[in-house]
Amino acid sequence: MRAILPVLSLAALAIGAQPSEAAADADRLLKLAYTLRGEGQRVLGLPGNLDFRLEGLVPLLGVFFNNVGAPGSGDASPVGAKAYERAVVEYFAAAAGAGVDEVYGYVASSSEGILHALVTARRVLPHARVYASDQAHYSVKRACDLLGMELVTVGSLPEGTMDAEDLRIQSFVRRRIRPVFGPGPGAIVVATCGTTMRGAVDDIVALRTAALAAGAVYVHVDAAGGGLIAAHSDPVPNWSFAHGANSVNICGHKALDLPIPAGICLVRRDLLPAQDGGEYVAASDRTVACSRSGLAALLLWARLRSLGRTGMAALIRRCQDTALYAHRRLEEAGAHPGLVPGSLTVTFDRPPPWVVDKWHLTCTGSLAHIVTVGHVTRAAVDAFVADVGAARLAVAT
Repeated sequence: MRAILPVLSLAALAIGAQPSEAAADADRLLKLAYTLRGEGQRVLGLPGNLDFRLEGLVPLLGVFFNNVGAPGSGDASPVGAKAYERAVVEYFAAAAGAGVDEVYGYVASSSEGILHALVTARRVLPHARVYASDQAHYSVKRACDLLGMELVTVGSLPEGTMDAEDLRIQSFVRRRIRPVFGPGPGAIVVATCGTTMRGAVDDIVALRTAALAAGAVYVHVDAAGGGLIAAHSDPVPNWSFAHGANSVNICGHKALDLPIPAGICLVRRDLLPAQDGGEYVAASDRTVACSRSGLAALLLWARLRSLGRTGMAALIRRCQDTALYAHRRLEEAGAHPGLVPGSLTVTFDRPPPWVVDKWHLTCTGSLAHIVTVGHVTRAAVDAFVADVGAARLAVAT
């Protein structure tokens, strides 16, 4: 992929023994920001909304916001923003089909929810294997490696969803552990709501039924890319706590316009052990990072408040309409597009390298995609499709 900025040597960026010239460094960082902002109009392949509207909150960068411990725990110092974090968690819990009293949640890094969920799942089913499809995000494998949990890869159907029948077979043949007799080890199923390449949504009702072949079942939903989209789709797919999920993680920056990655971890409270809690070194805390970014919670809260539930629904509908428009235009261009109903991800034949580089497309094999998040307009789609058409014409001649 073409680099957006000139490659800088390590020597140029090295932190030396003496202070650097602050004005020159600030100028360099501002040029970086302006360049990336301008280039963002041609970033169609990355699932992040670059339509930032938070300039009025710049003074927040001059304050230290450190959320230490659980969002509901008390603070010994006044430097956190936990009340705002709790409001954000309540919003996302409702979007994922649960009441705030039913789930434990917090604002975290983008994929931390998967790690948090697998730790919880292993406590519930200590001998179970993890089952995820070949379309799952690589962070699932990374989390399993970190925790020393065995990952079983399950096949997927052509539209990108996990194959429930293959899951049934895979879990059935692994149902026995020592001793040979007794209940099976169970299964920890990591479903995906919004697969990385196709934006497909796994049906967790069907997957839970299929995995019963192994015994008890824990279902985690990696809804990083598609949770907010699924929550505002009609009809709503089987993806949330309302459909039987035990835990869910959702990204805030992919559908919303945030300048930093931010994720939300949610897990059913009855699956977590009780904690007495205490002061500081004995604080009640079930988060992974313990100290977390209060700034991320504040930015999420500010954007969600500016939209409200009706505005969020309208934003998702507009993005879905743009996806339908992109699908139609790519079909007219003969690029063989694909679109899962309700998704923002439009797949198509991989174009020549110059088109991939210009539009910063994400590709795998013969397939490429765009994701019609908020900053992707119909005008951008038209300009992109014009390049696709020109490339196809050049090949034909």
